[in-house]
Amino acid sequence: MILHQCKVKNSDYKAQFFRAVEAIPAKIFQELHCTDNLYFNPKYLISLAENHPNIDFWYVILYDVHDSPIAFATIQIVDFFLENVQNDLKGIAEKIQKIGRRLGLITNRKPFKILTCGNTFVSGEHGIFIKSNQNKQQVIKELAKSVVQLVNDEKQFSYKISGFMLKDFIHESLFVSDELLEYNYHSFNVEPNMLMQIDKDWHNFSDYLGAMKTKFRVKAKKAMELSFPLDIVEIDESNLQKYLPEMEVLYKSVSSKAEFNLGSFNLESYGDLKKNLGENYLIKGYVLNGRLVGFLSAMINEANLDAHFVGIDYEYNREYAVYQRMLYDYIQIAIENKLKQINFGRTASEIKSSVGAEPQNLTIYFRHKNHIPNKILRFFINKIQPTPFSQKFPFKVKTLVAQN
Repeated sequence: MILHQCKVKNSDYKAQFFRAVEAIPAKIFQELHCTDNLYFNPKYLISLAENHPNIDFWYVILYDVHDSPIAFATIQIVDFFLENVQNDLKGIAEKIQKIGRRLGLITNRKPFKILTCGNTFVSGEHGIFIKSNQNKQQVIKELAKSVVQLVNDEKQFSYKISGFMLKDFIHESLFVSDELLEYNYHSFNVEPNMLMQIDKDWHNFSDYLGAMKTKFRVKAKKAMELSFPLDIVEIDESNLQKYLPEMEVLYKSVSSKAEFNLGSFNLESYGDLKKNLGENYLIKGYVLNGRLVGFLSAMINEANLDAHFVGIDYEYNREYAVYQRMLYDYIQIAIENKLKQINFGRTASEIKSSVGAEPQNLTIYFRHKNHIPNKILRFFINKIQPTPFSQKFPFKVKTLVAQN
């Protein structure tokens, strides 16, 4: 069922909006050739939507002048409270609140409704799929225009949309996404995405250790020794409910430290992700004397390993090197599965760089729906900067041998 369809204004393009992935004809996915990338696979998208009833999920199909599908975008409408902004961004959020209340633009009673084009739960360009051989600048512009048209047709929503956000564009895409600046969007960077290339000559974890400088190799071996008392268990559909209460506590202890959270991930999603994606979705638990003190989750997506959410009991983290062990386990998983790259995500940039990851800057575009608050936001958004960190270089002079 198509809930909304529109011809993009001043354009020959057409957009269709769906409220459920299941409503999108399979033929469209076949024509787009997008499902090999699991972020655009119905099995993954259904797992998220079914477990987050507090988020409105929409899906956009853009058609060209020949009525052929050329792009697919995922949309989530989330509640956002400025009070939830933490750390270095907290001061900026408080100033926005102060001015917004003075002008009557912000109240304490209602959250902002943010329409996000992108993946709320994962760092990277996982929200917009554009078919090959397309004019990406034009497609991004048409998608942005069609979303504004949807929101302006207010009968589609029982609430007011406060702002639009498109995330996360890598540096190489900025010549495309900067088209949005012409439509009164503001751009800013948050914490970088930490990426690590897997050398094609690494056949096991020992090969990885052998590529490291002595200082970092000693550090890795020390972490493995400290974490030796931990029992590592595979978590799947059979034992998820057993560990879930502890996992939720550990997840919240980590997520509460993040500067910028658009939404809280429902860990019940893990059951559907394991069921729908099978061996491509991994969850490991770290148990100390019968108590869960950490967990990691990850998705094998084509040739990449994408680190998803983790949970840590910080009381035991230093003594047993829980988080360091997780990072090394991610690396071991990638090597064993002959993958090319690990996407470690945001946060904890320095420790991730110490195991071999390098920063990838990501740009977010945001605009308030209304003109006056959008002009006010510009001055504050320009002040948002990623937290600086000391980049480590753990490998010997030899350049990593990239995989084909």
